[in-house]
Amino acid sequence: IEENYELIKDIYDQIKPFNDRRAGKLSGGMKQKLALCCALIHKPEILFLDEPTTGVDVVSRSEFWDMLAKLKKQNITIVVSTPYMDEAKLCDRIALIQNGKIMTVDTPKQIIKSFPKTLFAVKADHIYKLLQDLRVEKEIENCDAFGEFLHLTLVSEQANVEMVKSIAQKYNPENLEVKEIEPTIEDSFIRLMREQDNSTESKVILHEK
Repeated sequence: IEENYELIKDIYDQIKPFNDRRAGKLSGGMKQKLALCCALIHKPEILFLDEPTTGVDVVSRSEFWDMLAKLKKQNITIVVSTPYMDEAKLCDRIALIQNGKIMTVDTPKQIIKSFPKTLFAVKADHIYKLLQDLRVEKEIENCDAFGEFLHLTLVSEQANVEMVKSIAQKYNPENLEVKEIEPTIEDSFIRLMREQDNSTESKVILHEK
């Protein structure tokens, strides 16, 4: 502990005021910091973290990733699994996995760059109704809900904002807003997941024939 204390000092200082409290009584964020201290005190060459911020509040999540960035500077390789795509983009390389299969491995920047279509964000009153309407349109390739927006792609390779507006206006949405956006890691994950599902379905159909 004395030999490697400097490795955990910044993290341990945050939980030191609670050192007379049982681990089970700590908050989620504090528990994760304690677990990280326990793992680091041995000065591992590789640190494996399995969903370390699941169930942790947003502020603690941010602090945790700041700590990981500092550890990376000390030449510790860190392998993290996470369901949060905003965390995944903080990594040097990402493996997107679905049903136990790796769909792609690349840098966050390259994964985003590899998104094959122009992506649009659409917003309007009664967004769920618009989602249902647009999903039956033959000109719409994919349409998914992302918070208060819909993210969609068109079948056409020459897609633009005016084309999307024209399709959406068939349903007379109020306060319609359409804009072209840069894809996120989550957009890429959903697209790859859909392609994998379609590929599996095609193999099943061929097998049945």
